[in-house]
Amino acid sequence: MSSLPLILKVPASRKSPGERLPPLYGQYRQYEHRLPQHRWNAPSRASDPRYFWVAAYSRGSGWGNVMQEVLLNAHLSYKANRAFVFYNYTWNDDGSDYSNYNGKPIPSRVPLSALIRGPMIGESWPEDVSAPLSISEEYYHHVCKKNRRVIPRAEVHDPLPTWFASDIMKGWLDKLASVDDRTFGDKDGMRDLWPEFRHSPVLTHFAYSHLVELAFDTNREVFSPTAVLEPPLTSIPFTPSTRTAERYTELPGLLVLHVRRGDYEGHCAHLARWSSSYLAFNTLPELPDRFDPPPGGSWGHNTPENVQVYMRHCFPTVEQIIARVEEVVRLDAARGLQNVYVMTNGAAKWVDGLKAALRATGRWKNVASSRDLVLNREQKYVAQAVDMLIGQRAQVLVGNGTSGR
Repeated sequence: MSSLPLILKVPASRKSPGERLPPLYGQYRQYEHRLPQHRWNAPSRASDPRYFWVAAYSRGSGWGNVMQEVLLNAHLSYKANRAFVFYNYTWNDDGSDYSNYNGKPIPSRVPLSALIRGPMIGESWPEDVSAPLSISEEYYHHVCKKNRRVIPRAEVHDPLPTWFASDIMKGWLDKLASVDDRTFGDKDGMRDLWPEFRHSPVLTHFAYSHLVELAFDTNREVFSPTAVLEPPLTSIPFTPSTRTAERYTELPGLLVLHVRRGDYEGHCAHLARWSSSYLAFNTLPELPDRFDPPPGGSWGHNTPENVQVYMRHCFPTVEQIIARVEEVVRLDAARGLQNVYVMTNGAAKWVDGLKAALRATGRWKNVASSRDLVLNREQKYVAQAVDMLIGQRAQVLVGNGTSGR
């Protein structure tokens, strides 16, 4: 989901008899509006927190890219001791309810509470953390109609000595510390903050929404059949003290493959032309899979041999996927693997061919893909998050290093 969509000006009240349009997640929007820190009818007070709103947050991007941005922006706000202003997962913001993606209607905006939980969307911080509660974008516009300070991106970024994430983070923290009014800034793709970010309560106390966890529970026997009775994930309470690592424990025996298809082929060719490296967190030094762009290319052009190297990493064939899996299963970390799940947006016929090839190796007890999940009407439009939860709990995950998901 990277190209700009066509816009459907289709108010829900005008749909044709019998027409089934996507849900608009009204109950989740109501939940966000009713957060106790949203004092809609109360006057502002001197004790109200200062806010941080990222005006130019991503639109029209896949959920993986947006999720990374939300977490990083929330971490910056936490470090600055400001109330983070969270926003919708937005495909377009022209005011229409629906957009057209691949000839089908999708919601133009999905409330974040339909996808995730935790302090970044207004829930309580852990007891040992003192930080203002996050607020919704709608409440921010309500409470800060006039008293705003705009910080242009260039004002912070132009003086920076480098583009490393540590310098970007320090630049914004210094700037935010120097102003007293409620503030919003411009977006930026902050990169490798991992040594610090991994310990942030924004990340350590993050969870997926009840809607996503319910889809996980419903489909558990599809992607990782249980050997013994385990309580459903949705039956385990999520509290401010719940740690992400404790809630989403490893599923022994599960291998997850992330296989992008569709229009991603053109994106991979573009990456090859510009000799791009892996994306963001995929470059962390502790990850076992490294990728150094092969030499021989020029600015905007690459050799046919190098293009094939990129395609093997970015848009592999079925044969290349099977070969990579055979390499992975020989690793010590892969001992005991018996189930394989393919996260993919591939066409049904192509996915069936990949699953048949995996079964033909005789190695797997269970082979499934995203297309095998049974999802209700609301879960269908947050399916990327369902896949991400499954991948997060895998014993071994083979991702696509050029993708944000």
